[in-house]
Amino acid sequence: MEDTKLKKSKMPDPYVILFVLIVIMALLTYIIPSGQYQMVKAPDGRMVVDPDSFKYIKGNKAGLFDILKAFPKGLSGSESIIFFILIIGGSFNLINQTGAIMAAISKIAVKLKGKENLMIPIIVFVFSVGGATIGMSEELIIFVPLGIALARALGYDAIVGTACVLMGAVAGYTSGVVNPFNVGVAQGIAGLPMFSGIGLRIVIWIATVILVLIYISRYAKKVKEDPKNSLIYDIEQKEKSTILDLETIEPLTKKQILVLIIFALGMITLLIGVFNFDWYLTEISAVFFAMGIISGLVYGIKPNDLVKGFIDGVKDIAYGAMIVGLARGILVIMQDAMILDTIVHGLASVISFFPRAVCALGMLFVQTILNFIITSGSGLAATTMPIMSPLADVLGLTRQTAVLAFQFGDGITNYIAPTSGILMANLLVAKIPYEKWVKFIWPLIAMWTLLGALFVVYASLINYGPF
Repeated sequence: MEDTKLKKSKMPDPYVILFVLIVIMALLTYIIPSGQYQMVKAPDGRMVVDPDSFKYIKGNKAGLFDILKAFPKGLSGSESIIFFILIIGGSFNLINQTGAIMAAISKIAVKLKGKENLMIPIIVFVFSVGGATIGMSEELIIFVPLGIALARALGYDAIVGTACVLMGAVAGYTSGVVNPFNVGVAQGIAGLPMFSGIGLRIVIWIATVILVLIYISRYAKKVKEDPKNSLIYDIEQKEKSTILDLETIEPLTKKQILVLIIFALGMITLLIGVFNFDWYLTEISAVFFAMGIISGLVYGIKPNDLVKGFIDGVKDIAYGAMIVGLARGILVIMQDAMILDTIVHGLASVISFFPRAVCALGMLFVQTILNFIITSGSGLAATTMPIMSPLADVLGLTRQTAVLAFQFGDGITNYIAPTSGILMANLLVAKIPYEKWVKFIWPLIAMWTLLGALFVVYASLINYGPF
């Protein structure tokens, strides 16, 4: 009998999407003229853009060889993030081989049995604190598999586990309560006291966390009632063998307890280092590497098997890690052809023709568009805030309002933009197709953007100031 079912069109692989975007950006170099701002040294020693120095210049157009070079140059420019992901993947695989993490998650799942509705608020809140304080972003790839394991054990799907971790963190990151990597950098460039205006940002944090909780909980409830409501039901069926069986939970062994203690001490060390000694990717990677090796040795894994386990973990994560470099290739094309400054200048110029409240929304729009291109929070701040700060002065807006527009523009679209290598890496680890994630997340992004717009307009009306 002939199969009359229509075949669903498959979304292109993320590598294909990003390569197509690189080609499109290369073609745009023949349309957008090259331009350049001059860089000057700020009082704190940081190099920033002189907003009055823009001029058109003769630039290079991207040819075929430039397109081919974009990937290796993107890899080179993202090496710290890529090596971080690879080391985390290898180290975490060693910890996973001990079974300690899964055993601990099983215990938590048993405790939450009958109280599954507590899982989402707990995870979202914990990661929102991480996003609001230390700007958790790249580090999330460590926790996504854990969130998925717990979610599946409690009858949800991988989207719920992934969303609790990622969207919880971005709720905190966007509010930027005391986040040094977005608000801290932006306020420093704008000449504002560090972490000033914190009152409104706390309100924003509460509002965004509530929005995320309601949204994820509604989807989770549907999946819990009927697994077929899952957007990735077919994937969940294939992953049935990975779901923890809460009816056959065995007690933690002494060696597994030791591994959990090592893991906890490692996380405490990371927090101390990040908060007190400005640790970043290299230091975090070193601590995780130590955690993986020590955990393996304590559990009794032989040195040769440690090496094999580490390499296996690197192999599993390599596909996601490499995509970070390809995503950066888009920025490489713009920088080499010197059209990035032209895009920033053009978008900023358009804003000045509108009324004050609309100008504030215009700033949000510009920051959102540019965030699809410059996915680094500190990089976006260094590029745009030297322009947006004096522009706010001219338009009669406070610089704090300009920073707020930057926060929302930088944070909200981080987890829907295909140009975000970190998002793509997390989705690949979670085995969630990009198109399924977009189908799940776009209504939340739309509501979040509207919420951000309301806060930005409110800030313009109250002359949101430093304190």
